[in-house]
Amino acid sequence: MISEVNLDFDRENRTGFTEAVMCTDKSIEQLHTILQQVTEKKCATLFTRLQPGKFSQVENTFPDILDYDPVSQTAFYKQNTLKSDKIDIAVITAGSSDVPVAREAIRTIRFYGADILEINDVGVAGLWRLTERLPEIKGMAAMICVAGMDAALPTILTGLVPGLVIAVPTSTGYGIARNGETALNALLSSCAPGLVVVNIDNGFGAACAALRSCRAW
Repeated sequence: MISEVNLDFDRENRTGFTEAVMCTDKSIEQLHTILQQVTEKKCATLFTRLQPGKFSQVENTFPDILDYDPVSQTAFYKQNTLKSDKIDIAVITAGSSDVPVAREAIRTIRFYGADILEINDVGVAGLWRLTERLPEIKGMAAMICVAGMDAALPTILTGLVPGLVIAVPTSTGYGIARNGETALNALLSSCAPGLVVVNIDNGFGAACAALRSCRAW
């Protein structure tokens, strides 16, 4: 019988990142196989897009081995220990609706043993909320800025700080927001020099980019 699972247990040696499993389209049987393999190897593994219903089914077979967060829909098997008390990365949201995507980035960074500065709900509708936090933000080596709708916040932030800004457009919004396509296009056409953009709702990818830039793991 041909296995449907072929995990990359050497990835950490090559890249510094362990295996990460996106669970969205995986069956419960596939997830059981994956958990069986990672527990046998005792390999730290990050699970993303693990919906609460699937987690409940997995938890029945593998109780108490995963650290699960329902907001980000992420789970840890054997989280890395904190590498340093220094915080080099900030995760910033434009609105409260962007928090689940931001939390995916936050959880990914913490899985790799780094801590973050988390700032929520500082979008351009009330720009004073951002400016009053600038003294903290300016000291960060990398900032993940999560925004939907017109996604104006990452462009503004990039014009105010010296560090790397990684923009995450979200599917937050309605009508012409087109499930995040408008936010993505706005960010790709931004005039802010050096702004980096990842795919819609890709908090995981933004976190990995920030970790690579900071060598924080």
